[in-house]
Amino acid sequence: MAGYIPIMLECEDRPCLVVGGGMIAERKIKALLEARANVTVISPELTHGLFVLYKEGRIQWEQRGFVDGDTSGYWIVQATTNHESLNRTIAEEAKESSIPVNVASKAELGTFINPAVMKRGRLTIAVSTLGAGPGIAASISNTLAEQYGEEYEIYLDILYQIRSEIKKRVASLEQRGKLLRKLAQCHILEDIREGTYKEWSQAEIQTWIRENEEE
Repeated sequence: MAGYIPIMLECEDRPCLVVGGGMIAERKIKALLEARANVTVISPELTHGLFVLYKEGRIQWEQRGFVDGDTSGYWIVQATTNHESLNRTIAEEAKESSIPVNVASKAELGTFINPAVMKRGRLTIAVSTLGAGPGIAASISNTLAEQYGEEYEIYLDILYQIRSEIKKRVASLEQRGKLLRKLAQCHILEDIREGTYKEWSQAEIQTWIRENEEE
């Protein structure tokens, strides 16, 4: 079994290449666009959904097949064609240049795997079975979506706001840690779920920091 570590890769404004224009490519491209990547697609044809994205100017499309050297200069590469031998060629070229590459048809040919993802605003939960069962990973992700509802999007925005204020006003890392642990014990999430949460003003956040810092 290959060794993997889970990471969150920053893709904003990065040039990303997808070779192939089918439904798998469409799914991967939409994820890249959500991450604000600059996406180029190399494929003789596109799905209707991808063609719409191209006409809207959200992706670049080179209407042709893959040729040697196409992976040069890209941040990551996604090989999604229907031809395993071509996907292998794409992967080998990318790896020669140390460019991370995913092969949709055969994960072990690439250097990274796209997990099933559940998102709630700032919350991202990724599930992978390392290629053993993508359908199982999707099922687990759906279960997590039921457990972590939309209240988490609101909750994490609130935590981010308060945490940013703590970092701005408290120099001591030890004190920051103590305040963040106390913040986690507040009943903010429960209040959001019950519809009783009242947004903290900037003055209330500062008062909470001062009072808890002194304890």
